[in-house]
Amino acid sequence: MFALTKNYSLLSYACAIEPLRLTNFTLGREVYKWRLACEGGDSIACSNGTVTQVDMGFDDINRDEILMVCSGIDVQDATTKPLLTWLRREGRKGITIGALCNATYILARAGLLDGKKCTIHWDNRDSFEEDFPEVELTQAIYVIDGNRMSSAGGSASADLMLKLISDQHGPEIAGKVADQMIYTTVRTESYSQRLSIPTRIGVRHPKLAAVIQAMEHNIEEPVSPSALASDVGMSTRQLERLFRRYLNRSPKRYYMELRLQKARNLLLQTDMSVINVALACGFTSPSHFSKCYRAHFETTPYRERGTRANAQGGS
Repeated sequence: MFALTKNYSLLSYACAIEPLRLTNFTLGREVYKWRLACEGGDSIACSNGTVTQVDMGFDDINRDEILMVCSGIDVQDATTKPLLTWLRREGRKGITIGALCNATYILARAGLLDGKKCTIHWDNRDSFEEDFPEVELTQAIYVIDGNRMSSAGGSASADLMLKLISDQHGPEIAGKVADQMIYTTVRTESYSQRLSIPTRIGVRHPKLAAVIQAMEHNIEEPVSPSALASDVGMSTRQLERLFRRYLNRSPKRYYMELRLQKARNLLLQTDMSVINVALACGFTSPSHFSKCYRAHFETTPYRERGTRANAQGGS
């Protein structure tokens, strides 16, 4: 069973359902069947506008079915009361429930991830940690913890399904399905979601990568450039030259951009107050936060938050 929410990720859904179809094709018999559900039981649009016809609404499902919830952008807006009620009701049956892409947020909101490990698309990681500090969030591409599953979305959905196919029909069949998909590297849950820092920034310099990693891990309590330089055995001046040479900006500027990007994610994805967002991103002064935000994004944090509210109000 696939439950699709408003603005769900078509990529995540396709990468989950196609391995099932290809398993049937590979084995020459129907070992997997699926149904589609959405609120209202009619049709639903994904984030790119494509409309999908579904089979049912939030009706009772069989105990032996696996329920996969697929979401995408604006997941808070997609987390409706009927959806939460349905998931809690089905969860009480003890069935296996999984989340694709940002649907991990929905399962957590329904209380279905209490005491479980999970993962979510990296772009929603900051907001998830703020909303559900008690849930153990990992950076893995997918997680299977008892009768709960989650994948980070995108092609990670295929890795999760190939793992299930391997467990149920053997690694040889999973390998044949991967070959049909022209999927040359089947990843395990130990893989991290994001590219390595050197690959992301296009620069293979170990000390630069180490400093950027330290910056990313210390957003709420920023570390001074001198301390960052000292930690990798450089002077502050050498660190300045390194950032100027490879990234065309100062360490201070780069660090500020990281903090502001996290602030923007929190403003758009959570209901945290602007002041709390500022504090979570290392700004002790709201006025300084607003000034820096305006300089970088050409709008204020309050207007950014208002943009989100207007978008949801018109949905």
